[in-house]
Amino acid sequence: MPAFGAIARTSFAAVFLFSCQYALNAETAAFAAQSGNAGTVHGTVTDPTGAVIPGATARLVNSISGLDRTVTSDATGQFDIGNLPFNTYKLIISAPGFQRFQQSLDVRSSVAVSVTPVLQISAATSTVTVEASSGDLVENDPTFHTDVDRDLFIKVPLESQSSSLSSLVTQTTPGISADSNGLFHGLGDHAQNSFSVDGQSITDQQSKVFSNQIPSNSIQSLEVISGAPPAEYGGKTSLVIVATTRSGQGVTKPTGSFSTSYGSFGTATANFDLSYGRKNWGNFLELDGMNTGRFLDPQEFAVMHDKGNEENFFDRVDYTFTQADSLHLNLNYSRSWFQNPNAYDNLSVQNVVAGGSSATPVFDNVGNADQRSQILTFNIAPTYTHVVSNNSVFNLTTYVRKDQYHYYPSGNPLADRGPANLQTSSIAQTRSLLNTGANANISYVHGVHTFKAGAEYNSTFLREGDSLGIVDPFYNAPCVDTNGNPVAGYSSQSACAGAVSANPNYLPVLSPWDLTRNGGFYHYAGRADIKIMSLYVQDQIKAGNWTANAGIRGDIYNGLSSAQQAQPRVGVGYNIKRTGTVLSVSYARSLETPFNENLVLSSEGCADPVLSPLLSCSPGVASNVPAPGYRNEFHAGIQQAIGRHLVASGEYIWKYTHNAFDFSVLGSTPITFPIDWHNSKIPGYALHLDVPEFRHFSAYSVMSSVAARFFPPQVSGAGATVGQTGLPFRIDHDEKFNQTTHLQYTFAHGRFIKGFWGGFNWRYDSGQVAGSAPCWNPISHDPNSSCDGTTTMLNGQPAVDLSQLTADQQFQAGLICNGQRATPGHPLPAACLASEFSSSLISIPAPGTGNNDKAPPRIAPRNLFDTTVGKDNIFNTDHYKVDMNLTAVNVTNTYALYNFLSTFSGTHYVTPRSLTAKVTVNF
Repeated sequence: MPAFGAIARTSFAAVFLFSCQYALNAETAAFAAQSGNAGTVHGTVTDPTGAVIPGATARLVNSISGLDRTVTSDATGQFDIGNLPFNTYKLIISAPGFQRFQQSLDVRSSVAVSVTPVLQISAATSTVTVEASSGDLVENDPTFHTDVDRDLFIKVPLESQSSSLSSLVTQTTPGISADSNGLFHGLGDHAQNSFSVDGQSITDQQSKVFSNQIPSNSIQSLEVISGAPPAEYGGKTSLVIVATTRSGQGVTKPTGSFSTSYGSFGTATANFDLSYGRKNWGNFLELDGMNTGRFLDPQEFAVMHDKGNEENFFDRVDYTFTQADSLHLNLNYSRSWFQNPNAYDNLSVQNVVAGGSSATPVFDNVGNADQRSQILTFNIAPTYTHVVSNNSVFNLTTYVRKDQYHYYPSGNPLADRGPANLQTSSIAQTRSLLNTGANANISYVHGVHTFKAGAEYNSTFLREGDSLGIVDPFYNAPCVDTNGNPVAGYSSQSACAGAVSANPNYLPVLSPWDLTRNGGFYHYAGRADIKIMSLYVQDQIKAGNWTANAGIRGDIYNGLSSAQQAQPRVGVGYNIKRTGTVLSVSYARSLETPFNENLVLSSEGCADPVLSPLLSCSPGVASNVPAPGYRNEFHAGIQQAIGRHLVASGEYIWKYTHNAFDFSVLGSTPITFPIDWHNSKIPGYALHLDVPEFRHFSAYSVMSSVAARFFPPQVSGAGATVGQTGLPFRIDHDEKFNQTTHLQYTFAHGRFIKGFWGGFNWRYDSGQVAGSAPCWNPISHDPNSSCDGTTTMLNGQPAVDLSQLTADQQFQAGLICNGQRATPGHPLPAACLASEFSSSLISIPAPGTGNNDKAPPRIAPRNLFDTTVGKDNIFNTDHYKVDMNLTAVNVTNTYALYNFLSTFSGTHYVTPRSLTAKVTVNF
């Protein structure tokens, strides 16, 4: 290990031991702090004489995130409001006979914020109505982020119930390009996102084809950081989703809910949660389950072979041993099982049933494809917190988390045969990802400084087992006909005679693994241990109207490849209070680590003579292992309050990455590989408009435009890729513009309509890149043509070659030739005049204009509308309160694609119109 590594290990131990010793020897604080990434507000309410006021109401609100908490002071006049995400709040204290007290508070650390409100005697009582001033709407923080509290997001209609947390991030955060199966692309990157759940870092993939997400019902609040990340975050930082879970501490009366729902596609859910505790302990428990006929986004708008179910258990335990020492424990177990959706090409599959090695093989119907997946996930994460003093807190978090993934082929593997351009093998996989680690940090708040230093060690144990067998009799056929087309049958080239001859592209090494010619499965097993060691220090300095963030992070990555990187993070913000304006600039350097999912197979498979052709490896990457990249990113932002009821914020981003990561997909399965490009350049902007609640109405709109330009060559990883021209191209999640607008209103008056509420979403996507869509533009006309593989001539006129697509794939893409539409059973002509060629679902470049960088084919723009309406406490009871709501997704039943034959995710349609009715009993 380099000297830097030894220094880092020594520094890690020094920070940890020093922090522990300091924590044990320092003066005990007067009140407890919050662990992880949450804060606490503590106060004692008194009158002008200094006498305490019991029973005073303390209310803490943030009008932008929607957080609204109310507690009552105890017999000693004290109150605590805990489990708060870091943010700016307004504190309102009221008591009968006293004037209302208000104070703005900054909660930026796990060190508790202490207040001493003094209430003045009032001659008359008044009603408390909270309205934000323009100064409350802007936040002087150089890091661009979005805050969403549970009070807001429980009424946002979500597109996917099986990946509700991902849907919530997509619907509320600017800079997100929505994709299928709960996958989202943050600010031009494929999936360089990480989660921080109560201080536990999770950098592995969280979409529902990789892992089981923490249930959204266990989340109290979210902060999504899309600006320059603070030094405490590393690994994958395009988006950092900071989640604070719900707690039962201080909930002295058992409180919870039970809900059940039923909707389209036979989707049924059940959910139970319970909060209970005392001042020094608490427990929050959540159980939920779902069964549906549409678990994944399929390759067809119609739903076929798409059943799935999932079950979640989450438990959070908080216990305060002393005023200085406390323990927080998160426990989570999730299981999901789901079918891999079928396309029409996967129904009544024709394949060899006899004589596969003879000159006259027999074909017959081998049934429908029946590929399935199962994912098991558990997580254990205890955190110990010691209050060193009123100004400093020490946290130690340890964790163990595991994803166990199983992919099962059809009972008859020959039924897994798909189109020749998509899937030629039957595949089975057993893969596990075990993540263990520890994170020690100390926070210190004094004067203008909010300081934090920490060290983290993480070890990820990868175990991969794959089995592949060829199920296409024309793939690797020993013989070809007189036209050079592969023919089924024959066991070797020596048997080719008469009308057939030896296939010059035949690979004898694959012969034992050809299931159509009496072969078997090829088995691969790989393993790796990925270790990451990190040190960081950061400080936020507030001086007058200025706020400055300064920090540095050091990472040492040691896995199948090695890297180390020092990463400065800086930012400056200035608050022009007179105009309600905040200006900011920031910079971050980061070490971008490879995706762990299928990392071993992607690293070693291209050097394996059997796996290399089956994985469609690109030339020149056989000996290369995905190595960490590094990124420089620059941000310039502005926040502007417009009166008291609107705030606009925006940021322009420049990101430059060396070794830029993406995924390549294996056939039509959800199995993907990490791949590595030479570099990428990503400029763009993100905007956020907020209307804080005013007379029971609130709204927000988020929008963005990001250009994801990637530069060949592909330097590592398995899978056939784009970029073969050697010139820049737009990656498939590049999108010119997208936006989400949410409106929400609650009726607060009226005997019959009080408690009725409604939420409405409008999502617009201009369309991601669809590089596999056919078009016309010869490489001789444009060296960076996106159409070279489908450019041909018909009767001397420009034409588009459609012969490489099956009838169903043409139907999926909505292709039209001279007014004729493709259907699953009736393909278009093999060649269509470019002047007569179009699509109802894809924006095809005009003939002669298709360019990989400037004008690639794109999914057609789409507008999706979702709505939810409900009634709280429909029986107007005090104890057991019953809520009802109805949610409609894709109200207009828009027929649209997420993507088409994407190299990195395949073909997927948006959700058809779906209705869900839900009943909740609160107690």
